[in-house]
Amino acid sequence: MIKADNVSVKFGAVKPLDAVSAEFHDGSIFGLIGSNGSGKSTLLRVMAGIVKPDCGSLTYNGISVWENDLVKQGIIYLSDEQYFMPHCSINDMKQLYKSLCTAFSEDTFKKLRDIFKLDCDRKIATFSKGMKKQASIMLGISARPKYLLCDETFDGLDPVVRHLVKRILAEESAERQMTTIIASHNLREIEDICDTIGLLHKGELLFVRELDDMKLGLHKVQAIFDENFDADQLRPLHILRYERRGSLVTFVVRGQEGEINEFLRAKSPTFFETIPLTLEEIFISEMEEKGYDFGKLIY
Repeated sequence: MIKADNVSVKFGAVKPLDAVSAEFHDGSIFGLIGSNGSGKSTLLRVMAGIVKPDCGSLTYNGISVWENDLVKQGIIYLSDEQYFMPHCSINDMKQLYKSLCTAFSEDTFKKLRDIFKLDCDRKIATFSKGMKKQASIMLGISARPKYLLCDETFDGLDPVVRHLVKRILAEESAERQMTTIIASHNLREIEDICDTIGLLHKGELLFVRELDDMKLGLHKVQAIFDENFDADQLRPLHILRYERRGSLVTFVVRGQEGEINEFLRAKSPTFFETIPLTLEEIFISEMEEKGYDFGKLIY
């Protein structure tokens, strides 16, 4: 388990992380979201042992990562800006990884090479941005880390490759209990792979919830009422968001679906249905309930 305890970082007058505390459990896929400059990359660098916190601690199973080569053996950090040795091919970089990562797997490398279909003898400097991302993912996963830290991993990947990467991350996390942390400013990119989500804003971790808990008891309802219908008639329900366009009423409500349906039937709507919420809609509702404008937090 990774544990951040009151982690703060300052760069001069700038404080990218401010008293961040969180736990990241083994085998989970954690989505770390936030707008540009919210502190996501800095937190990943602290987790990777690249940046030392000015306050607090970052530990792996109780052991500090800072200047600890034994702990770092189990960590791979995939930066948003890939760096490869000058004039190297993927095969050249593979030899470097093998010399540094004792768990590096040739079998995994060959499997990913066949999936991504990159020319492993070609100079990486001639690759496109998306191809470089694929190369870093190939090498990182082949190292078979226990902890994989991904910074904007899906940026620059086409939809087909994006789907492949998500499938590979899910399989590795399930099969080897690998802990994957994905930092992104795009909630839609991670909603179908992560089991836990955290929201960073101006260096503060505002929100950490498991997706199943977020979805539990939260419903989106569309209903058609006659022109005399008034929103006050829904007052007994725990309404988080409400919108009306003519006779169509749309609202997000917290509670048990059966009880909500029974209540609405008593109001004799012309039509109503409960439809699934997207992760973005769930976040908007949760954050608005806490008094935040979600649009300003993430975009």
